[in-house]
Amino acid sequence: MKAAPRPCSIADTLALVGEKYSLLVLREISLGVRRFDRIARNTGAPRDILTARLKRLVEAGILEKVAYSERPKRYEYRATPAGEELAPVLVTLMAWGDRYLNADARPVVLEHSCGEALTPRVVCASCGETADRTNLKYHVHAPGWTTTGPVET
Repeated sequence: MKAAPRPCSIADTLALVGEKYSLLVLREISLGVRRFDRIARNTGAPRDILTARLKRLVEAGILEKVAYSERPKRYEYRATPAGEELAPVLVTLMAWGDRYLNADARPVVLEHSCGEALTPRVVCASCGETADRTNLKYHVHAPGWTTTGPVET
């Protein structure tokens, strides 16, 4: 019998938004692109796959489908508060890609309201210190698991 994988919020999140076109849909929504045809064009997603991704994001409460025309009935997609909270994830992924994949020619530059190009960082909400692998400690609360894997019996 195959052992169950580690219980993990990362895995649970990836099950919803970890597929390429789901993340690209969220990118488009964050850029203000809300209609199916434009999302399809800008992501390059096949229409059937895009339909499935949009449906799943709506069912998960990440996007909402809102009618913008009654005749003919047409819809657009908007981020819910849960979807809006994914914006920092997208910005951080973009910054990583800019640094390691597109260092010579960044395709998009985000400008912060202070007027400077944004360089995102993760900080502790309590102390304001940058959070990175050198100052984080994992505490596993999933029964039967440690940081290195399942408890041996």
